[in-house]
Amino acid sequence: MTRHVTFMTIDDAEHYSPQERAAIVAAYPAHEREARARGIPVLGSGRIFPVAEELIACEPFRLPRYWPRIGALDFGWDHPSAAVELAWDTEADVVYVAKACRASQQTPAMQTLTLKPWGEWLPWAWPRDGRRETLEGAGVALARQYSAHGLNMLSRHAQFPDGSVSVEAGLMEMLDRIQSGRFKVFSTLLPWFEEFRLYHRKDGQVVKLRDDLMAATRYGVMMLREAVVDPAEFRSARRPARQSDPLGAFR
Repeated sequence: MTRHVTFMTIDDAEHYSPQERAAIVAAYPAHEREARARGIPVLGSGRIFPVAEELIACEPFRLPRYWPRIGALDFGWDHPSAAVELAWDTEADVVYVAKACRASQQTPAMQTLTLKPWGEWLPWAWPRDGRRETLEGAGVALARQYSAHGLNMLSRHAQFPDGSVSVEAGLMEMLDRIQSGRFKVFSTLLPWFEEFRLYHRKDGQVVKLRDDLMAATRYGVMMLREAVVDPAEFRSARRPARQSDPLGAFR
């Protein structure tokens, strides 16, 4: 016997007019709309970020080079390693998740091949388990393995200015930004939104399952103060203006 699951959304209920469907969806609390109207499941005791995706999704755009940026890693092996790049519009105090990737069973050397093209200058935040040694690294801490392969790892693991590493404080920092419109994610980052939808609590505790990109994003937000501007912006600013030479065209 084979099993098949079919998902239906409110848009499949054709006996309602578009106006009626819109009114039904609008009547639900914002954080329940994906579950009730589109069949996106909510597990455990509730989503960690009870916010409609429309509030944070934005179309990709070319990031200004003068915006500070930071990368952030969550280490893994059987469960995926994850990486994100955050760009910070400091004038509006809005953080953008501009890049995201996730992969299982990849060594630091393999991951670095993917991440270095994001910018060898890009600083990388990492969790405190990056200080641990691994058999694959012959006793070398994970963060140092990535550094040895060319990633610009920060000197200390992700932490708040006072040295604390509270998960709940990091989540509240993210939620505060989300609810105040100061956190956006490029709409093309589908794996990020997949985790966002399913990120939940059970019995009040964060469920650490398929949360790799969420964790990486949290580390990046915690270390946003370490974000830096693309050095190309400074090189461009220092480049002297070309002087006009009225005879140049005839030489």
